[in-house]
Amino acid sequence: MEKASFSIANFYFDKVNIDLEYRKGKTYDVSIKPRGVFDGESKSYELTFDFEAFSETEEDSKTPFVSLRCVGEFEFENVNSLEDIPSFFYKNALALLFPYLRSFISSVTIQLNRSPLMLPTLNLSSLESVLIEKTDIKK
Repeated sequence: MEKASFSIANFYFDKVNIDLEYRKGKTYDVSIKPRGVFDGESKSYELTFDFEAFSETEEDSKTPFVSLRCVGEFEFENVNSLEDIPSFFYKNALALLFPYLRSFISSVTIQLNRSPLMLPTLNLSSLESVLIEKTDIKK
């Protein structure tokens, strides 16, 4: 059996909302919700990050001051079904797409001439099982 390989073919942001009225202070919490769709016909996988940043104060924690959706399109070689996707793909796909999200947020928020949102490097390995569970097959 040949080893499966993959590459990121494209990424884009199809939802961006920044409302700094809800940003209180310099500390914040983030929420990252990944999901994916495998397309066996095109041997591709679409990974979507729903990202939100919240102020840490109690009153502002319900409304995000940054909300965006980042979509990464991955292409496979030697993968014909969802079961053929190697287990290492999910963790690595998250790690490959996150720097684009991180850079985009920093670039956009610095242009606002306010205190930019500089996300740290994050270990997203805890999201691997979430992504596996939230992966569907394109019908």
